[in-house]
Amino acid sequence: MDHSSAISLLHLLRNKEFSAFILIRFLLISALFMQSTALSYQMYQLTGNPLNLGLIGLAELIPALSLSVFAGYLADRMEKRTLYFYCVMAYIFCGALTLWISSEQFTRNFGLWLTEWSIYGVMFLNGTIRAFLAPASFSLLPQLIERGKILQAITWSSTSWLLGSVCGPLFAGVLMAWIGLTPTILCAFCALIICGILMMRIRKRPFTALPQGKILENVSQGFRFIFSNKIILAVLSLDLFAVLFGGAEALLPVYSDEILKCGATGYGWLRSAHGIGSLLLLFLLAYLPLKTRVGDKLLLSIAGFGICIILFGISKHFWFSFVCLFMAGMFDGVSVVIRHSILQLKTPEEIKGRVSSVNMMFISSSNELGAFESGLAARFLGTVPAVVFGGCMTVLIVIVTFFGVPTLRKVQLNDHNDE
Repeated sequence: MDHSSAISLLHLLRNKEFSAFILIRFLLISALFMQSTALSYQMYQLTGNPLNLGLIGLAELIPALSLSVFAGYLADRMEKRTLYFYCVMAYIFCGALTLWISSEQFTRNFGLWLTEWSIYGVMFLNGTIRAFLAPASFSLLPQLIERGKILQAITWSSTSWLLGSVCGPLFAGVLMAWIGLTPTILCAFCALIICGILMMRIRKRPFTALPQGKILENVSQGFRFIFSNKIILAVLSLDLFAVLFGGAEALLPVYSDEILKCGATGYGWLRSAHGIGSLLLLFLLAYLPLKTRVGDKLLLSIAGFGICIILFGISKHFWFSFVCLFMAGMFDGVSVVIRHSILQLKTPEEIKGRVSSVNMMFISSSNELGAFESGLAARFLGTVPAVVFGGCMTVLIVIVTFFGVPTLRKVQLNDHNDE
């Protein structure tokens, strides 16, 4: 990136609505990661069963997956800022509910069984909201900036998400060790309140609703677009299976408590390692943008991700484990940038919501399904064999894709190329 491009990137933040959107995105992701980190840690402390960690992911996956197509259809029929605002308000409600459930008084009054199922319930509600938040955010972003600045806006949006994914778990680990679990979730709730206040800085946009028609015909347009674009389909499929089998982070409470014995603070650092690596990679890509041979780079990065997961699985030392997850985050950051850029550049404006929903079905939901797969595998194979198996499967998928989809290796990434 040259000096003028760097200045252009910074000038985007002079747009008050865009800067509010970026700050909301950071605080929202930080708060949600703090909540999920604390609830996962609480669940393992209560039950001592890695399968329960997988079930947390499954509880969030079910609504996120089942509602995502309808949510995309709704996002294309509603004013984007309004839908995004409703999602933030719903998260505030869930944050208050999470605060109550996480308290020691709740467990004393209602018992272990109800506490466990209440955690599943609140994660189910979070998954429901996320199904609508993803297409709302994806569709709102390009409305806040000029078309020619979309790549810079994607950089800021990805940076805010990654920074939140770093700070959320790290803050959660440190705060849990310092002030306890419930006060940590209270801090996350306060961040959600700030998000609601910041939403007032973003105004509604003129909106033309989609023509009336059959709902199934409208929602299927997102699927038809993706399945007709071989490159997008290949990128999403590759990421889907890589994330599915590489979901080792769901087992971090087990590693921090039984294998690495690093406590709540160490657990927070391990949960943040992936995000730190991805964030650093994103800053590097600002100066070394991915435009040529992105297919080859995508395959190499996902293979590197799988190898890092294998090394993490067999590690017995905290800092080596941290480095493995850090490097996995850097490799994963490549696929995130490529996938998001291709989707924004190649998707027509009128179907962005529905395409984003299908993308969430492929990628975002695979995180929770990967968490469930890891928890289930750990229950029957053991924790370490489950993680190593997932890493090996990720590398195998890259090899299959390399030979099965040769056109992927020819992809270029810029504002004007097609396929």
